[in-house]
Amino acid sequence: MSAAVTAPVASNSGAASRSASTARRYGTFAARRTGQALVVIVLCYVLVFLVLAAIPGDPISAQLDNPEAGYSDAEKAQIRSFYGLDRPVLLQLLISLGNALQGRLGISLSTSQAVTEMITTAIPSTLALAATALVLAVLLAALLGLLSQRLPQGRLNSLVRSLPTLFLSTPNFLIGLVLIQVLAVQLGAFSLVDSESVGSTLVASLTLAIPVSAQIAQVFITALDESAGQDYAEVALARGLPPTQVVLRHLLRPSLLPTVTVVGLVIGEVLGGSLITETIFGRAGIGTLVQKAVAAQDVPVLLVTVVLSAAVFVVVNLVIDLLYPLLDPRLRGAEAAR
Repeated sequence: MSAAVTAPVASNSGAASRSASTARRYGTFAARRTGQALVVIVLCYVLVFLVLAAIPGDPISAQLDNPEAGYSDAEKAQIRSFYGLDRPVLLQLLISLGNALQGRLGISLSTSQAVTEMITTAIPSTLALAATALVLAVLLAALLGLLSQRLPQGRLNSLVRSLPTLFLSTPNFLIGLVLIQVLAVQLGAFSLVDSESVGSTLVASLTLAIPVSAQIAQVFITALDESAGQDYAEVALARGLPPTQVVLRHLLRPSLLPTVTVVGLVIGEVLGGSLITETIFGRAGIGTLVQKAVAAQDVPVLLVTVVLSAAVFVVVNLVIDLLYPLLDPRLRGAEAAR
């Protein structure tokens, strides 16, 4: 009797020990990947700063050297000192990086506003647009992928499979103009005047989501097709499991890894496409801020917006890397062993 009781206890203890060891390995892996992501963001800040510093001219120098401005040499020196233009580039970099780590992002050269204030004002609009667009893109891609498996072979199935190619080949601005003409002008579904309304945000997000969903859908459909050709899928069908359950229980999970990877990669396209989309719909977001900063050679604003976009891309890919071992337990040991 004692041996019979001891065996299950020892088995449970071993399982708990393995679970704790796996959790520790995953924690080490997560900490290492997070540290690498932080290093990448800092290096990105350094690289962008050096590239922008190499660009000749800036609004401050152009304004100071204008004879009509009437600045004296002492006033010019004082203003250049205030903006740090009289220091070596490497010293400017160290000061700028130190200030950024403390949350001080500098002053706009063209508007004399704090860059933090400008970013805080513009970022909610862009976040609403980008987040909604990404959700719509994932939902649209998932719908196309599931329809490609459930619809019988024929013209309708071929049409569904060809839609990602059509979406990808259609310019973003053309999609936006068509949606504005149909939904705003003809149907009156949303107002062109209030660019931040829910209706306008949804349509703008759909404009951005349609081409982005194409890449996700293509990879998802391919992954589902590969999973459907595996022995376990054929065995499940042979045992009489309904096709819908075969897709959801046997095809969906192995198809998520490549799909999640593509979702991380298209984040950059979402951020880049926001510039065109915000211009089409008259939204005052980060894209519009970048456009004005480029026109005015506003280096502090450009530095922060570019690094912020890169940081978002890095963080999203970090989250995806951390999700890999959770989606596929076979990867936990491999990732932790790196």
